[in-house]
Amino acid sequence: MGTADVQVVQLKVTLQEVEPAVWRRIQVRRQVRLDRLHLIIQAVMEWTNSHLHEFLTKGQRYRALEQMDEDIDEPGMNDEQEFRLAKLVYEGDVFEYEYDFGDCWEHEIEVEKILEPEAGIKYPMCLAGERACPPENCGGPWGYEELLKVLDDPGHEDYEDCRRWAGEDFDPERFDLEKVNGSFKKSTR
Repeated sequence: MGTADVQVVQLKVTLQEVEPAVWRRIQVRRQVRLDRLHLIIQAVMEWTNSHLHEFLTKGQRYRALEQMDEDIDEPGMNDEQEFRLAKLVYEGDVFEYEYDFGDCWEHEIEVEKILEPEAGIKYPMCLAGERACPPENCGGPWGYEELLKVLDDPGHEDYEDCRRWAGEDFDPERFDLEKVNGSFKKSTR
C-alpha cells in the first residue's frame, strides 16, 4: 500500500459569490473517489443532493455517469466514479465544484494540506466552518442576497412567505459543526 493510499487531505470549501463567506474545512481520505467527495461536500454544506453537479480541475470536468449525455461528445468530460482525489490534485492546488446548474452554486476547493491520518479518527470529518449554507432553490447567490434582505426586514411584504419558505429556524449566521459531523455517520463513511 502506497503513502497516498492512507494519507488525508485537508480541504477548504468556499461557496463563491456569497458575502460574508460560507466555508467549511474538511479532512478526507486522499483516495476518496470524486462521487464520494460530492456526497461529503453535500453533507458539510447541508445541501440536499437534489441537483446536478460537476468538478473542474486542470481543464478537465468530472460528472456522475448518469449526468452525461451519451449523444453529445463533451471534450474534457470524465466519469467521476473513475477518479480519485489523489490522482488529480496536490497540496496547494485549487479546483472547483459546481452544484445545481440552474442556481449555479460554485465552490472553490483549496487543497490546504496532505497529512498522515490520526489514530482513532474516522474520516471524513469537518474541522470548522462559518455561516449556514443558503436554502436550496433560492435563485443562486443573487436570489440568496435578496432572500437575506427580505428576512432582515420583518416589515417587508414578502417577509412571512420567505420565512416560511426558508424555514422558521433558518439563521444565516449559524453553523453547527456537531450536526455536520453527525451527518457523516448516516451518509458518507
